[in-house]
Amino acid sequence: MPEFLTRFFSDPYVLIVLLTFAPALELRASIPYGILVAKLPWEVVVPLAVGANILLGPIFFLLLDKCMHLLLRIGVVNRFWNRMILKTQKKIHPLVEKYGVWGLSVFIGVPLPGSGVYSGAIGGYLLGFTKREFYVATVLGVLIAAAAVTGVVLTGTGAWGLFIKKF
Repeated sequence: MPEFLTRFFSDPYVLIVLLTFAPALELRASIPYGILVAKLPWEVVVPLAVGANILLGPIFFLLLDKCMHLLLRIGVVNRFWNRMILKTQKKIHPLVEKYGVWGLSVFIGVPLPGSGVYSGAIGGYLLGFTKREFYVATVLGVLIAAAAVTGVVLTGTGAWGLFIKKF
C-alpha cells in the first residue's frame, strides 16, 4: 500500500469516521475507539462521530430509495411489494401515526445490536416514512445513542450501576 494511504487509514480521525460508517458498528464503536484507544478528548470524538452518523442516514435512505425503485421494475419484486409491504404498511399505519418519528428515533438510538441508522433507514423506508421524517428521526436517534455510549465510556463500569442492583 502506498505511504500516503497507510498514513490516511492510520489517522485516528479517519478511523472514527470509517467505524461510524460501518454497518452494525456506527458510533457504538467509533466513540469508544476514539476515547479509549486513540486517547482523543471526548469533546472532539463525539461531534465527529455524531456528524458522520447523521450524514450517513440521509445518504443510505436515498440509496435505498433509488435501489428500490430499480428493483420494483422486476415483476416478482413489484408483486411482492404490493402484496406484502403495502398491505403491512396499511395495517400498522395507526402505530406509525402514534409513535412515528419518536418511535423510530428510539429504535435508532438504543445502542444495541441490530439497531442504528442502517436498520432504522430500512425500517423507516418499509414503514413509509418520508425523507424528512426519517432525517428528524436520525438526528434524534443518533443524539440518543451518542449520549448513551458516551456516558458509558466516560463513566466506565459505574454506569451499569444504574441498571444492575449491587448485592
